[in-house]
Amino acid sequence: MKKILVIAAVMYSAAAVAQTGGSSKPPMVGDKPLVQVKPRGAAKNAQPADAAKSAKAAPGKPKSMAQKLQACLEIDDGTKDRLNCYDAVIAPKPNPKAKAPVKSVTQCGGFKDEEERLTCFNGFVEKLPKLPS
Repeated sequence: MKKILVIAAVMYSAAAVAQTGGSSKPPMVGDKPLVQVKPRGAAKNAQPADAAKSAKAAPGKPKSMAQKLQACLEIDDGTKDRLNCYDAVIAPKPNPKAKAPVKSVTQCGGFKDEEERLTCFNGFVEKLPKLPS
């Protein structure tokens, strides 16, 4: 009976030592360390005036063209700032032959008149589905 108690005590203490590990290594998933994801607090606190700056270049992961254009929607409608934001994403290339029925947002840069160009961009960008940040 004493031998069984001694064996149980030795096994229990060995299991306890094995669980603690005794090292300060980070937890592992397979052969890679476990990574904790932090919430994005900076994107929620952004001001509409900062949208033009964030549309040009954001630190970290590069944004798609659609995300950059949607960031421009945060700027007041009908303003020069919003048009400048759109122009930063898609450079204007005035085309004297540009007509009103365009088929893609990239053709909006062909309008020489700022009002037509802004209306064209707004029409396409407002129809885009909301993309995750």
